Amino acid sequence: MNLNNLFKTLGPGILFASTAIGVSHLVQSTRAGAEYGFSLLLFVVLANIFKYPFFEFGSRYANVTGETIIDGYKRMGRLTLLLYFIVTFFSMFVVSAAVGTVTAGFFENLFGFNLNPFYNVLLLFLVIFFVLLIGKYSLLDSIIKVIAIILLFSTIASFILVLLKGPSSNSLFVDNFNFFDAKTFPFIIALMGWMPCAIDLSSWNSLWTLERIKQTGYKPKLKETLFDFNLGYFISFILAICFVTLGAYLMFNTNVDFHPKSDKFANQVVNLYTANFGGWSYYVISLSAFSIMLGTCFGVFDGYARTLKRIADITIVNNNNHTYKFSLLVIFIGSLFVVSIFQGQEFKKLIDFATILSFIIAPFIAYVNYKLVTGPFMNNRGIPPVWLKLLSILGIIFLSLFAIFYILSKFNLVFV
Repeated sequence: MNLNNLFKTLGPGILFASTAIGVSHLVQSTRAGAEYGFSLLLFVVLANIFKYPFFEFGSRYANVTGETIIDGYKRMGRLTLLLYFIVTFFSMFVVSAAVGTVTAGFFENLFGFNLNPFYNVLLLFLVIFFVLLIGKYSLLDSIIKVIAIILLFSTIASFILVLLKGPSSNSLFVDNFNFFDAKTFPFIIALMGWMPCAIDLSSWNSLWTLERIKQTGYKPKLKETLFDFNLGYFISFILAICFVTLGAYLMFNTNVDFHPKSDKFANQVVNLYTANFGGWSYYVISLSAFSIMLGTCFGVFDGYARTLKRIADITIVNNNNHTYKFSLLVIFIGSLFVVSIFQGQEFKKLIDFATILSFIIAPFIAYVNYKLVTGPFMNNRGIPPVWLKLLSILGIIFLSLFAIFYILSKFNLVFV
């Protein structure tokens, strides 16, 4: 594999990893370890394994066909595209609000601003809005790579130090663990909902893959595009395990719960690191944690804006330069509205609501992605290997069973 060509290809996979590592890792994985030790680690692993094909298909489809997977949805029929648009429209404000709330918490923790939490989110969204309006992908790509390197090394270093130090509890598993507990089962769904991130965001891989080609002028081979994606996915997978371990080793069975306010929660997460590095590292770690959440926020805003733009391009107006700007504005306003609704409540409720919503709609996106890359639209080029097809079918079954069981539990049709 030519290194020069590989460097031209690298970018979308790292951007995916940065977007994924935010809430699902810093918040949900750390919570899982702190509250349940390693009892939920299996669900983290299973979610990463069974969701893998559907994210990979986004990069695969873009490389082989030269178009986004959203274009593929339209080829499958306008109803498929319409359903995807509905799923995107009703989830993007909640997702953006959830990510923004967490990021604002790390922002307040780092800079000590004593503003109303809503105004912290507003200030954050304004910065993201104008940066993306001016710089778009090229600036985003550069920012994310720096952030990803900082977080990767700081997390791995913390992980190693924690292992050397040993756990704070004699046991790292919940005694008499009950999978069907009324508190545990919804959290498992929330944990897997964004692990490594929501499946409906798989279209972003195709959008970023094509944007990278446009930026560099180099059309990578399929194996180069998949290497870039697999690298990002592997990093995300490993860091998820690291965050569960940090929570389990440092907080499980210590009678210390995460604070319901986002800024206080951010302070607790940062202290997980400084407990190993020492007090001198507090601001370095605070900056790193805020940076990765900021990177996630950038990725979410850009991904949803590009999604709305592409849908508009292939249905209403073709390649209108103002569509991306208008989409950013819609996301900005809608997300702030959701933040205002959840204002004053525990930020974990917003996070769990967003992640559970993502998990419930996951089977639909998974099925559509599978049909798209195994159907006639690939023209017999780059068809997934047999093992990946089999993993896809098992993934669809896995996601569907959990989603159905959760919905039934909410109507008290099954005991949870």
